[in-house]
Amino acid sequence: MSEKRRTRITQIVIATLLICAAITIASLTVGRDIFYGSRDQGLLSFAIVNASGYLFFLFMPVEVAFVYYLQGEINIIALNAVAIGTALFSQTIDYLIGFSVSNKFIDRLIGRRRYEKAEKQIEKYGNFTIFLFNALPLSSPVISLAAGMIRHQVRGTAICTVSGLLIKYIALTLIF
Repeated sequence: MSEKRRTRITQIVIATLLICAAITIASLTVGRDIFYGSRDQGLLSFAIVNASGYLFFLFMPVEVAFVYYLQGEINIIALNAVAIGTALFSQTIDYLIGFSVSNKFIDRLIGRRRYEKAEKQIEKYGNFTIFLFNALPLSSPVISLAAGMIRHQVRGTAICTVSGLLIKYIALTLIF
């Protein structure tokens, strides 16, 4: 079997496992809350989904989950604090993975093209890219991973991440 084919099979297996993990996490948390109609006690479920969704290798609609729980009886300030805190926690992990894991491993996990695109944006626009990707429903975890890979300044990354997340979640709270 050729190296290219073996790499492709590895990528498919990893993608399948990650999709299964995302579905399992969503089903056991938000899915359970939807099924039983218990969104009012779902802060822990939301925290798990949000933290998982902000890891670069699990793609989950965290903004949709936020809006779902926003409609319940959960304290809005607590929900926003959990959203921002878990997102920052997970993106810190993304940054550290990018900082410490080899490019070859990340190539196999998510593909070179995807993170190179994020890397170019950071190199071109700097902290504004990090802020924008966190303020909008874009792939901010991949940006955090790329920031770690290029050894972007930690303080600037953290400040722009928190600022963007604050804008996003305050806007979602006011809109919905």
